Amino acid sequence: MHLAYIHQVNEPYSNKMGFYQRIRAFINFASTARGVVEALKPDLVFATSTPLTVGLPGMRAARRLGVPFVFEVRDLWPELPITLGIIKNPLLKWYTRRMERRIYHAATRIIALAPGIKDGIVRTGYPADRVAMIPNACDLDLFKPDTTPLDDARFGEPGDFRLVFTGAHGLANGLDAVLDAAAELKRRGEKGIRFVFIGQGRERDRLIERSKLEGTEAMITWLAFMPKNELAALQPRMDAGMMILKNVPNFYYGTSPNKFFDYIAAGLPVLNNYPGWVADMLGEFQCGKAVPPDDPKAFADACVWLRDHRAEAEQMGLRGRKLAEARFDRQDLGKQFVKVMEESVGQQPARG
Repeated sequence: MHLAYIHQVNEPYSNKMGFYQRIRAFINFASTARGVVEALKPDLVFATSTPLTVGLPGMRAARRLGVPFVFEVRDLWPELPITLGIIKNPLLKWYTRRMERRIYHAATRIIALAPGIKDGIVRTGYPADRVAMIPNACDLDLFKPDTTPLDDARFGEPGDFRLVFTGAHGLANGLDAVLDAAAELKRRGEKGIRFVFIGQGRERDRLIERSKLEGTEAMITWLAFMPKNELAALQPRMDAGMMILKNVPNFYYGTSPNKFFDYIAAGLPVLNNYPGWVADMLGEFQCGKAVPPDDPKAFADACVWLRDHRAEAEQMGLRGRKLAEARFDRQDLGKQFVKVMEESVGQQPARG
């Protein structure tokens, strides 16, 4: 029997924190985590970002202990915060890019969660044959299609077409795009469409206030973050999932959004508002609709189409579930992950 132990670093963190508060939290965590890892005497050190600073205790502990280091990259950091204008100082840009390269090149192997992430890693000079592309996965046993009617006053009228967004309400998520579409639908006098937001983040209060000022709050439901098991019971009873991101080219092929994998596992058609590999899959497998970024009219048109073509939308959702089963089963991707770990054990640690 194998026992697993979890060592938790008690470092407060929130999406509502300011930039320098987050940096302080990242550094504090990295400092404490390194000591924890070194005390465990492992055969291999694995670290998963973001933030990039998570790689520091992994890299340093692995080097000190003389064991392999495997680094998983879930977002291209610092490229994304630089593109979003969060990191502006030239010296900080140089330092974080230098840190990125050092951590990558200290890794025995790297796991990238999206095609664009792998490309970004290889651009630093890291060998492509040592990067495994393993995306986020679908929990097929947790998220399942459920056609049980959702007669709950929080979600509007029983016959409303409900589009759900789950996850962080931050700057990168670009959720103003949904409110832009809501304002367009209100202007047209459209009824029977409801947007459901589940999550939290520093933009949430501003978005709620905006919906009140524009008079669209009657077609929107705001719910706080909820545990995964509660979400899995509620989300499949919605009518569509929304994949929303700020219109940033680095996002197009450089993200692996776990909400997308939850949507398709739940059998929901997906409405996506940015180009890239998610939009490509929606087109290839006909499991949703992709609209151009920053186009409220196209977004509103897609919402109306889904409301008025429910049978077709349900078929999209079923095709999405088949895609989830065929390509993103957590059991299958987990085996790929374990293979990378096993192949790395015993290898000589890299020198960054």
